[in-house]
Amino acid sequence: MFRLAATGSQDFQMRSPKIKTMTTTRERALALAQRFRKVYPDAHCELDFTNPLQLLIATILSAQCTDKRVNMVTPALFKKYPDARAFAKARPATFENEIRSTGFFRSKTRSILGACQAIVSKHAGKVPNSMEELCALPGVGRKTANVVLGNAFEKNEGIVVDTHVIRLSQRFRLTKNSDAEKIERDLMKIVPRRDWTLWSHWLIWHGRRRCFARKPDCVNCEVFALCPSGRIFLRTGEAKKA
Repeated sequence: MFRLAATGSQDFQMRSPKIKTMTTTRERALALAQRFRKVYPDAHCELDFTNPLQLLIATILSAQCTDKRVNMVTPALFKKYPDARAFAKARPATFENEIRSTGFFRSKTRSILGACQAIVSKHAGKVPNSMEELCALPGVGRKTANVVLGNAFEKNEGIVVDTHVIRLSQRFRLTKNSDAEKIERDLMKIVPRRDWTLWSHWLIWHGRRRCFARKPDCVNCEVFALCPSGRIFLRTGEAKKA
């Protein structure tokens, strides 16, 4: 059995209680949920918003962009465009310049203005609160709809699968898939529905703070004992050194 000549936090990991073998992915998912609930009790969506429309706009802007950058851009946007009607009337060229720093500003402009025009014409200016209606909006896919439903309407209709959720789901051996929709279906089978929204927050927070794409911090990982990949990363040198 692999052992490290460890000190400090490494020593803690190696001397921690023996890792229990999880016989099913569901058992591992349940154990992870229990642990994450304690590790990240304040986990939440890190996009700033005060209503469903603001979250929808921020989520579209967050594609291929950091939440931090989006949160720098949205205050001025939300002040200038207070509702869906205001966004729907925005001049595309002007709007492109206003969101340019988030990247892919032309496609994001088409999505945001198109979605808001549909919200005005088909939903009386209110963001719909169903998966079917949200996904029918221009530029809105299942991932964006899940973000809005879970965080603005507190409805667990699915699980947000972003790059962090994909990476960690694979490292935790909760899925063998790489396609986001297939991973979501796998997770929905093993994660309790009440935790679907929180689950994404937990994995995103852990991915940003500990389980990095390169050099994950396995030595200090709070769920090391539940991760089939941790000891492998330590042995192969893929993990961050202490």
